[in-house]
Amino acid sequence: MEEKKFKRTTVTAALPYANGGVHIGHLAGVYVPSDIYVRYLRLKKEDVVFIGGSDEHGVPITIRAKKEGITPQDVCDRYHKIIKDSFREFGISFDVYSRTTSKIHHQFASDFFSKLYKDGKLVEQESEQYYDPEAHQFLADRYIMGTCPHCGNPNAYGDQCEKCGSDLSPMELINPHSTISGAKPEVRKTKNWYLPLNEYQGWLKEWILNGHKEWRSNVYGQCKSWLDMDLQPRAMTRDLDWGIPVPVEGAEGKVLYVWFDAPIGYISNTKELCDADPERWGSWQKWWQDPETRLVHFIGKDNIVFHCLIFPTMLKAHGDYILPDNVPANEFLNLENDKISTSRNWAVWLDEYLVDFPGKQDVLRYVLTANAPETKDNNFTWRDFQERNNSELVAIYGNFVNRALQLTKKYWNGVVPECGELLEVDKHAIDEFKDVKEKVEQYLDNFKFREAQKEAMNLARIGNKYITECEPWKVWKTDPKRVETILYISLQLVANLAIAFEPFLPFSSKSLREMIDMPEFDWAQLGRTDLLKPGHQLAEPHLLFQKIEDEEIQKQLDKLAATKEANEKAEAAKSYKAEPVKANVPFDDFEKLDIRVGHIKDCQKVKKSNKLLQFTIDDGSGTDRTILSGIAKFYDPADLIGKDVLFVANFAPRKMMGIESQGMILSAVDADGSLHVTTTLDQVKPGSQVG
Repeated sequence: MEEKKFKRTTVTAALPYANGGVHIGHLAGVYVPSDIYVRYLRLKKEDVVFIGGSDEHGVPITIRAKKEGITPQDVCDRYHKIIKDSFREFGISFDVYSRTTSKIHHQFASDFFSKLYKDGKLVEQESEQYYDPEAHQFLADRYIMGTCPHCGNPNAYGDQCEKCGSDLSPMELINPHSTISGAKPEVRKTKNWYLPLNEYQGWLKEWILNGHKEWRSNVYGQCKSWLDMDLQPRAMTRDLDWGIPVPVEGAEGKVLYVWFDAPIGYISNTKELCDADPERWGSWQKWWQDPETRLVHFIGKDNIVFHCLIFPTMLKAHGDYILPDNVPANEFLNLENDKISTSRNWAVWLDEYLVDFPGKQDVLRYVLTANAPETKDNNFTWRDFQERNNSELVAIYGNFVNRALQLTKKYWNGVVPECGELLEVDKHAIDEFKDVKEKVEQYLDNFKFREAQKEAMNLARIGNKYITECEPWKVWKTDPKRVETILYISLQLVANLAIAFEPFLPFSSKSLREMIDMPEFDWAQLGRTDLLKPGHQLAEPHLLFQKIEDEEIQKQLDKLAATKEANEKAEAAKSYKAEPVKANVPFDDFEKLDIRVGHIKDCQKVKKSNKLLQFTIDDGSGTDRTILSGIAKFYDPADLIGKDVLFVANFAPRKMMGIESQGMILSAVDADGSLHVTTTLDQVKPGSQVG
């Protein structure tokens, strides 16, 4: 089939939920590859628009709002700013980054739904859903919890069990309850409007399975598995109070389904951009309704069905829109061999990375591209991050650039020398990189960003090999003219690197172009050997990349370890059940214990013991009492000084670590095994008895 030529390209990146920040899984799956692609098209002087924005409707927003006791709009405002600022600082070069709570979007999505409704493209259906009789509302899947029928997890959600990963429906849960009120939900009938996917199944099969065999195998395969089944009508409205009201009479208390309104956000955000600067961008219709425009969606694999089946069906039903030409969805990125999870805080958050590693945006961009989960799930580890920075960016790319520029500064005061007679080694080096443009383009055009970046890095490998073989620092002593040629070729390679890495590492490419004073450049120049003319003055060289030390990585590993420990404690607390009460004892036995209040005057760690703390207790007798307690793991001694605690006063003294302990401080054992000393609510005189 002959490849269709387009006049322009509309590129969209999945809209992140504004209920939290952006993490490395989002970056690797969607935003880094889409940014690489758009930067590449711009370098080729192609007409392209890059659309992003925050998805601000749906249940995750309302759940966080209820949890924090604020409004859904408060949640959206906070995270929209965090996400937008992080993207900008990280170099994700959107032409517009708007939001689905904007007035433009509300009107646009409402009008889109109205047209489908008036044209008879939607069907009304009644269905049975869970209803909270105490909160007086229908429950979205995430507002229902119960026991997973597959693994027995008592805290499974109505749409998924996060413990075993099974997809669920609320009706499958055992002993379901509302997370809003805790009440047992009732099954009630409700009316909603559905998109009849079943009526478009034949068209979808022809359009995708026959018309887009070039799509990535994971995308094509997932579409095929759905299309091999009987598609069912899909609800486009929900019984919620947060979202865009359904513009139909009798639809009070219902909003547009978030997966109906969110992809329309691509279009409304484009309209917002074009309305603000029509001279630069023209009309929004040219980007969404002109058959000579190519539409490309960048998404993660969990969004394939929505972008390849549901949204195209919406566009087809409307009738005025182009359809996606490609949907290069990535698989998932794991973190330290564990699934990234927002709810468990098991993630590397972009806004935190930008604080912890200032000026190192390109390092993360490089590592995420090198580990891009393009065909299967991949893994991010902090040690690999460090290794790739130190052994590739620093030792290969940065090392070659620094050698070439420093030698030019040393021998010619930073002036590009003349190129003399070419020897075989020179011709071989030139021959090795002359087709770099063709190779990188071939990979980028086919959305193989990992391989494209490898080809760019190969330029630096060629340069290092060439300069090592030629040894200009030795040749200088006997043949300075020969060194001119060696450095001339080396500098041309440096200039090529600045262009080749521009889509991948925009910050370091800008820094490199400043060092070689090359403000003007374009993609068509890649592979040439005359980018820097003889006599051209270079600027002062500096290191392009910095080594990352073990201490910086350990901080990140410690942060993840603390997260893991917190998750384990939370999990233990969820499943905690108190131990059975021991057998009854006579009250007289209890009265034999002399439990008293003691005031902690001093507390120190016991030398050579990881477990024991030594307390100096005022027990009201006028003579201080020494008590040892095995709680060193759970308390800083300084935090306990001045507290009142309960202790058993009439145990026989016992020696531990050579110190006599005169009693036992009472502690409670929590669900996670941690110990907590017992105290009094109010200040009580030392020596007061408990009973």
